[in-house]
Amino acid sequence: MADNIVLEVCAFNIQSSLVAARVGATRVELCDNPGEGGTTPSHGAILRVREQIGLELYPIIRPRGGNFLYDDDEWAIIKKDILLCKELGCDGISTGVHLQNGEIDIDRMKQIMSWAYPMGVTCHRVFDRTPDPYQALEQLIELGCERVLTSGQASGAPEGIDVLAKLVTQANGRIIIMPGAGVRAANIATLIKGTGAVEYHTSARVTVPDTVSYRQSANFDFGGFPLANEEELSLLLSNAQQAMNDI
Repeated sequence: MADNIVLEVCAFNIQSSLVAARVGATRVELCDNPGEGGTTPSHGAILRVREQIGLELYPIIRPRGGNFLYDDDEWAIIKKDILLCKELGCDGISTGVHLQNGEIDIDRMKQIMSWAYPMGVTCHRVFDRTPDPYQALEQLIELGCERVLTSGQASGAPEGIDVLAKLVTQANGRIIIMPGAGVRAANIATLIKGTGAVEYHTSARVTVPDTVSYRQSANFDFGGFPLANEEELSLLLSNAQQAMNDI
C-alpha cells in the first residue's frame, strides 16, 4: 500500500477547486449541476480552474443527467468536449458510457480513450450501474482506463466496502479503484482499513447561503451554491494519514 492517500475533490465551481488546492488534495474532478449528479463544466470554468490551480484536473464529460446511453448528437458533443479538455491542458477526464443492457459500451469507450490520449481516463460511476462489476473491471483494464470511481455498487462507499475490497484485490495494481460517494472524515479510516484502496473521492460540500438582500417573492430561481467544506477536507486528510500510519 502507498504511504499517502490520494484525495480527489469533486468540485462544482472554481471556489471549491481553490479549497481543494488549499487543503492539499491531489486532484479535482470539475463538474457542473450537482442536482444532476454532475455534468460537463463550461469552457470558461475549465479554463479558469486550469489557470488558477496546479492540481491534476479531470473535468467530467457527461452532456446531461440521467443514464449514460447517448444518441449521436450527444456523442458528437462528448467528442468536442474531450478535445477541448486536451486543448486546455487538463490532465484527464472522468466519463463513461453504457449499453442498453447496462454493460460498459466497449466500442465507444475505445473511441473515448483514443480522443483523450495522452490524458488519463477515469471511468466514473457508470461502473456502479453495470450488472457484473467484476467483468466490467476486466474490460476497463483491457481498455487502458486509469482508474474506476465506484461506491462498490452500493448507495455509498461505506455500504459497499466488501465489494470495494474485492475490486481492489482483483485489480491487483492493474487499475486504480477509487471509492467515492459518502466518503467523509468520520469514515475514511474504516474505508482505508476495509478496502485497501489508496485513492478516494469526495465533494464534502455544504451550501453557502444566498447573501443578496433583495428578494422577488414571485421568483424562486435563486438560492445558495455548493462549496467544498475546507474544514471537513482537512480533517479527512488528517484522519487518512493517521489511518495509514496505523497500518
